[in-house]
Amino acid sequence: MPDIIQLLPDSVANQIAAGEVIQRPASAVKELLENAVDAKSKRIEAFIKDSGKTLIQIIDDGSGMSSTDARMAFERHATSKIRSADDLFSILTMGFRGEALASIAAISQVEIKSRRQEDELGTYIEIEGNEIKKQEPAGVPAGTSISIKNLFYNVPARRNFLKTNTIEAKHIIDEFERVAYANPEISFALNQNGIDIFRLSASNFRQRIVSINGNTYNERLVPVEEVTSLLSINGFIGKPEFSKKTRGEQFFFVNKRFIKDGYLHHAVTKAFEELLPHDSFASYWLCITIDPSRIDVNIHPTKTEIKFDDERAIYAIVRAAVKRSLGMYSVTPTLNFEHEKSFDVPYNMRYQAVPKPALTINTGFNPFDSDNKKIAAAGWQSQRDVSSVITEKNAALAITETLFTPDEKEFQVFQMGNFLLCPQEDGLLVIDVAAAREKILYQRFINQLSSSEVITQQSLFPQTITFSSGDYELVKEITPEIRNLGFDIQEFGPNSYVIQGIPPDVEAVKVKDILESMIEQFKHNSSILSTGIPDKISRSLARSISIRKSTLLSPPEMKLMVHEIRKMENHQRNYGGKPFVILLKTADIEGRFR
Repeated sequence: MPDIIQLLPDSVANQIAAGEVIQRPASAVKELLENAVDAKSKRIEAFIKDSGKTLIQIIDDGSGMSSTDARMAFERHATSKIRSADDLFSILTMGFRGEALASIAAISQVEIKSRRQEDELGTYIEIEGNEIKKQEPAGVPAGTSISIKNLFYNVPARRNFLKTNTIEAKHIIDEFERVAYANPEISFALNQNGIDIFRLSASNFRQRIVSINGNTYNERLVPVEEVTSLLSINGFIGKPEFSKKTRGEQFFFVNKRFIKDGYLHHAVTKAFEELLPHDSFASYWLCITIDPSRIDVNIHPTKTEIKFDDERAIYAIVRAAVKRSLGMYSVTPTLNFEHEKSFDVPYNMRYQAVPKPALTINTGFNPFDSDNKKIAAAGWQSQRDVSSVITEKNAALAITETLFTPDEKEFQVFQMGNFLLCPQEDGLLVIDVAAAREKILYQRFINQLSSSEVITQQSLFPQTITFSSGDYELVKEITPEIRNLGFDIQEFGPNSYVIQGIPPDVEAVKVKDILESMIEQFKHNSSILSTGIPDKISRSLARSISIRKSTLLSPPEMKLMVHEIRKMENHQRNYGGKPFVILLKTADIEGRFR
């Protein structure tokens, strides 16, 4: 038999490497920005068209390259950062693998202009599919300009897997922000389709955070600073009252490199324990400086994961530093034995709106009737607006009287914890209350999006919500669907929207949390990624406002829920395929007693 193992051609090897390093346009943006930082640039500008699919151009005023270096930079494993294997354990620069530019050139059309400060002439190179088409001297400014055109033009399968322009633009903004945060001493600009998204002057770390997120962030930041023999930490955490239902403001930088580390994230979360509302995320921007020999940055192709040689010690230091800052700046509650405790408000409820008290009298109430005991209990649930509860019950009763025939009114339904029990001729129907409510709301929202009728309740006090830059772009894409669901939402300044009206199903005091939670579900719930926007947003909103577990329903509400489930085409399973209604057949129940 002939030999069957052979070396891959460079063009194929580079395309394989590109599959690991350049997963989407944002990956190329990250690599080029980091190269510009390593070139000691003082000013870096990024120009993007069609979310990077048509053009990615990075211009810097850094050290530039000679004509030979500019050509060699696109060879595989060519790098100026490493001379021996020992250098891998003292890396302080960003791009060091020597794969990025070769990978980019393998899947795009590249133009590079570069000149060193000491040279009179620079160089101009055109590359297509790793093949150099032209190289000639050129009069160009000091520094480097790299243009990447038609990314994935020769890998159509990869291009077809890219998301919508809005999603890809969000990823580009995320990568841009990470590099800009880590290097506040450098001025950065990001222009997409001719519009300036960011124009950031050189500044300190605090001002960089404020410049990216808006002036309101200045009052939200709490400094963190800790110096130990192992490492030093500096940066900022967000005050608990400004926590969000969406992730995205959690940043760790190790030696100015952005990293993702669930273990260190847990350390910060533990420091905020009992200070955050349920399902909220603390904001933090923390920079760790550590001896590079104590970390390994070469464990992931995109270099966003690193390995510490003493994770437990670093965990303890991070947690202690954050907790110390929370106490030092009077963010945590203090202990005062002379203070009158009867006036204390729990910290995580201090900034919640106080519901308006209301009183109603039911002249037909009989305290000895078991059903009325349930209604009375349901009327005083914790953290619910009493007037809205009464309105819901009256509405449910009226709807029930209208929808149910005399025979249907007589069917029995009971609540046991998180479940409704409804006796049937052939057994016992068991309904998961929270899951059923979520499916009912989803069905209502999806129907509303397909109709032209929009039901909105105008708010007496409009609310302004500020999103991160990436989330703002996402909200912009789905604004038509949000409005069709009943939200009167308008753009209001940088990265902000004002909410002037809400759907009938949404409580005014919870609109900010619900919208943030909806965006979080929309971004991160893997079970809804393959569906269209109307379906995704209906699922996200339904999940955000569905009934919490242990919610006690009145008899009319129970019957209305059963009736709405019966009306559904698929009234047994939710959109994820999990059942929320099951039938325990009489024969099966009887078999348990034999």
